Parts: sequence; C-alpha cells; structure tokens
Amino acid sequence: MNQQIPRRTLRVGVVGCGMISRNHLEAFAALDAVQVVGVCDVDPGRARATAAAWGVGNAVGSVSALLDLELDIISVCTPHPTHEAVVLEAAGAGVHVLCEKPIAIDLASAERMVAACDAAGVKLGVLFQRRFWPAAQRVRATIDDGTLGTPVIGHASVLLHRDPDYYAKDAWRGTWDTDGGGVLMTQAIHYIDLLQWYMGDIAEVYGTINTFKHGGHIEVEDSASAVLKFASGGIATLSASTAATPSLGVQIRITGTTGATAELSEFPEGTDGRVTIMATGETVRATPAHPEDTEANVDLSSINARLIPHHTSQIRDFVQALARGTDPAVTGRDANNALRILLAVYESARTGVPVRFAPFPPGVPEAPGNVVARAAAPAANHPRS
Repeated sequence: MNQQIPRRTLRVGVVGCGMISRNHLEAFAALDAVQVVGVCDVDPGRARATAAAWGVGNAVGSVSALLDLELDIISVCTPHPTHEAVVLEAAGAGVHVLCEKPIAIDLASAERMVAACDAAGVKLGVLFQRRFWPAAQRVRATIDDGTLGTPVIGHASVLLHRDPDYYAKDAWRGTWDTDGGGVLMTQAIHYIDLLQWYMGDIAEVYGTINTFKHGGHIEVEDSASAVLKFASGGIATLSASTAATPSLGVQIRITGTTGATAELSEFPEGTDGRVTIMATGETVRATPAHPEDTEANVDLSSINARLIPHHTSQIRDFVQALARGTDPAVTGRDANNALRILLAVYESARTGVPVRFAPFPPGVPEAPGNVVARAAAPAANHPRS
C-alpha cells in the first residue's frame, strides 16, 4: 500500500539494495522535502530487509512496480550493465534519474540513456561524488580564477589495494560482460572524471592494460596506464591498479600555463580529498600525501561510509537542480566523458594504436605514425587481445 505523502515532497525510489544503496538512503534521509517511498531489488528478501531498516513503506521486486509509486526521482544502484534498462524505463515514465557510476559499460548504451532522458524532459545525474570534496572544488577554483591558467600537464595516480574476496563476494565483479572492466571501470573512473573536469575535452588516448595480481579470479584488468591528450593541447598521464599492497590511494596533479601546480590527494581511500601541494610563484605549500601511521588498506564498506557526506552533497545538488529547473552539477553527458576515455584505453590496448576523438589545436605537433581518427571508442566489453 502506498504511503500518503504531501505532494510538495519529492517521492524517491531506490532500485538495487546492495552496499551502495546505503549512501543514497542516508543522503535522501538528510534532505528536506524528499522521502524515499519504495525500494526495489531482484531479491525480495533483501528489498524487504532494506525497507524495514530504513522505515520505507514499500518493498517491490520490479522497476515497473517501483514506478507505480508515483515517483519523482529514481536512484539506480544496480550492477553496471543493468543501468540502461532501468533508466530507459524511468525516462518513459517521466521520472528523473540519479544513476551510480559508471553510467554504462559501453558508449552506445550511455548515449541512449542520455537521449531517452532528453526526449522525456527529465534530468539524468550520475554519481561522481568526489567532485564535491571541498578540496576538489578548490583545485577547480584555481583554474577558474586564473591561478593555474590553462591546465597543460596532468597526472592521476590510482594505486589501490583489493583482496580476492572483493571480487568473490559479488559474482558480477571481474568479468567483461557483467562488470565492463576492472580498475578503470570501477575505481579509476572517479579520477578520470576529475582529470577531464580539470583539463577539458579529450582529443586522443593511448593506453595499455594488464592483470598482475588478480588474474586467477578475474578476466578484466587490475592495472592500466595511459597518455591522454586534450583538445586544449594539454597532456596527462594515468596510472591505475588494484594490485598495490599497501594502497597508496590517489594523487591528481595539475600544472597550468602560469607554471603553478595543484595536487589533490585521497589517502586512505574514501577519506576526504586534500590539497597536498599548492605551488604558485616562488612558494610551495605542501603537506604529506601519505601521513605516517595511517591504515592504508581499507575495506569497501568503510570506503563507502566515508563517502556518504559527499553523496549527500551531490544528491542535494540534484534535488536543488530540479527545483531550479537547471542541470545538475554532473549530467549524463558529463559522465559519458569519463566513460569515453576509459573505453578508449581498452581499445588502444586491444589495437596497439591511439584512439583519436578531436583534432589538436594549431601548433601542437602530431605524434609520428598516428593514423587513428575515431569519433568514439567502440564498446570494450571483451577481453584484451
């Protein structure tokens, strides 16, 4: 039976009652004028348990039953390849969508999701909550206010630890068909998003992948490296792995045309990002990226719990965007940018050549022998060759 809630309150449904759904449920609970009226899961027992734990009045087993609750917003917390079906059904019902990252595991699917929401006149937001770190916003501000100038050199180091149990607990993890990829798709995508948010539109990607530690229980990569070239002429490098012991967390470093440099660090994983280097003029202000006596390896439940405040900030932004009639801070199109880059790493690793998206500006030299010209990287849900 549907609960009677004043219509001024936005009605929310959460589909998928796995671990990350807690972040969405806590975020909505912290906001005024929204209420979660239903949860949905393919496992009816898990849906009922989640509804009971959070005081939600409806536990259902299908997206259509969830949409029957007259939702305003649906939060999609299901495995990656299932996102498209949920988003298309929600758009068809005129319901705004918040989707966990990655938006999809192939670009065609992601583009269909964006197109469907556009056609239906509903908002599509994708969770990249690390953009909402105050430190991430501070780095962005140094670009916007001219302190860095135009970003020209970037680097993202993503050196994380995962035990075999991480992949074993969920059968869908670690395969091309159900996970869509490894460290790039599931972990590094957050930092690829930050890197392109700082440096702009991508022009070319050249990368490689390998599996050094987890090859006995996954078929996707646990490690990757790439060189990224941007339409501005800027260049960046990316290194990512879940084979590190101990984890060294994440560092993102940006140098601009003024010569100034900013570094953003996340260590241990899941803690708030910190500006660990701000170098301007003749001054370098730095704090340790890796404080001593810090527990480096953190379990997934702790990582997710630490991110709840930033989920809340992004979900608040989404709700406010609906009230204002504006786009949320991270749209479906924004999410496609990060997906496009990581899929291009897979394609480049498969073919051994760069993947080109856009021409470089005048005066930027071309790499010898670069003959690739593509508008978009093809789907990469296949093993490397």
